[in-house]
Amino acid sequence: MSPLQDSYRHQGQRRALARELRQRGIHDERVLAALQAVPRHLFFEAAFQAHAYQDKAFPIGEGQTISQPYTVAFQTQLLNAQPTDRVLEVGTGSGYQCAVLLQLTPHVESIEFNEVLFARTRQRLAALGAGGAHLHCGDGSVGLPARAPFDGILVTAGAPGLPPALLRQLRVGGRLVIPVGDSQTQRMVRVTREGPEAFVREEFEEFRFVPLLGASGWRS
Repeated sequence: MSPLQDSYRHQGQRRALARELRQRGIHDERVLAALQAVPRHLFFEAAFQAHAYQDKAFPIGEGQTISQPYTVAFQTQLLNAQPTDRVLEVGTGSGYQCAVLLQLTPHVESIEFNEVLFARTRQRLAALGAGGAHLHCGDGSVGLPARAPFDGILVTAGAPGLPPALLRQLRVGGRLVIPVGDSQTQRMVRVTREGPEAFVREEFEEFRFVPLLGASGWRS
């Protein structure tokens, strides 16, 4: 990431945020280091930048939000991406989660449903020196079959169920992290593919996400 517009004050705020997240149960030091490396305030509109290091979600336009840091850290920790892993992010949004993933592996594909957000975020990531991800505009609920298989798939919007296409695009040993539930609250789920037709599902705490739109999500 570019150090431009990233002051010592901002860096101190990220260290304080990392301490707060550690107290809340985020124990993966690689994840905490990734959040400390990414200047979250640069993913905000100017009116909200002063609040960037609060552990809160904020609007980014087009009816979407930038997830709170705890949510980003929780999902990233569950994904457990390794440096050689190929990762698919469904829901690029502001690009913040994508930038965090890029701290863990350079092999990131990200797909955004909303064309306005896609164009805006592609420019932002390039300007911040985080343009290493391969960005796509389209229906993330059906994944990227031409780029599969993936070691990890992380979904940043709430789904009504497990999208079959995403399960099929996991490599054996790969992990899908996705919030599943109704339009109000979702349970964080991790599915690990243990064989061609063998999947293990784990459930964690509840969150609130914007809806996943598309053929295997909520209809737009």
